[in-house]
Amino acid sequence: MAVVEGGGWAGLGWDGWRDLALVRERLERGADPHGWGAGRPLHRAAVSGSPEVVAELARRVDDVDAEEEGCTALWAAVLSDRADNARVLAAAGADPWRPMLAGWSPGRLSLAGLTPDLFRVPSGERGLTPAESAAATEGRRLTAALGDLDVDGTGLACVAGIDVAEAARRLGAEPYEDPELETFVADPWSYDMDEFLPVIGATDVPGGCVLTQPWGYAPEMPGVLTLLSAGTVCYGLYANPKSGNQGSIARDGVMEGGDLHPGGGPDAEDSAEEVLASYLYRHNAVAYSCAYVGLRPTDARAVTGPPDIWLELPRRDYWN
Repeated sequence: MAVVEGGGWAGLGWDGWRDLALVRERLERGADPHGWGAGRPLHRAAVSGSPEVVAELARRVDDVDAEEEGCTALWAAVLSDRADNARVLAAAGADPWRPMLAGWSPGRLSLAGLTPDLFRVPSGERGLTPAESAAATEGRRLTAALGDLDVDGTGLACVAGIDVAEAARRLGAEPYEDPELETFVADPWSYDMDEFLPVIGATDVPGGCVLTQPWGYAPEMPGVLTLLSAGTVCYGLYANPKSGNQGSIARDGVMEGGDLHPGGGPDAEDSAEEVLASYLYRHNAVAYSCAYVGLRPTDARAVTGPPDIWLELPRRDYWN
């Protein structure tokens, strides 16, 4: 069969992986079921395709457990909570208990998810540790408590172990009262936002406090995080509308990590705890940020407002 440009999959959008007739047509015209420059078709279908398409591709590949970036299509299905596709892959011979990232297998990861009975646990296979079970339970509670948030343009600082009063003291911030603030918060894009950049909201939550700015990045500025993190840990988040979620970590007055991607998928170098957290809080950067430092908000008010108090930061260089 002739070699087809782009492996025969060029131009096939996410919706196309749910169209069995279209996928079969591509295959009959010479599309390579094993892969092309952008990755493996079976992995794409495991995440966004229909079970029928997954079954068709699984039938045509040489190895249903072929890896992409160290992970199988079954791992991709479990990570995306596609239990329907995971069952099809397992029926086609994929191994649920093959170790992937940091020792996690697709089967063991599924025990922390929405369908813990997805696979039969074989004799001798270890389940979740008590700490992992507790993390999974808290993950379900926290994501439900926060709900579906639209936080584009929002900055956050999640601070462990201190309350709002202590946060204000560390920052040298004063209560901010301005009749125009309420109007600004309702429609910040109609104002010069630099005028209100030093203004942040602060709210106590179980485990610590959250500083928020629905219109800007001020809570995540390094100078803010380092002041807040003395003797504790902070996770900063800026939901950049242009480039996506940006995370940073400060611990005991020192910036420990930056240019992070909270709510994204796990990486090969992640620890076992980080892989689990990336699964529990995928596509939920706010929940990930809270969970990283052990905050346990019972609702989304600390993020969406109104905060317990508005504070004004002193005018100083928070970047150097």
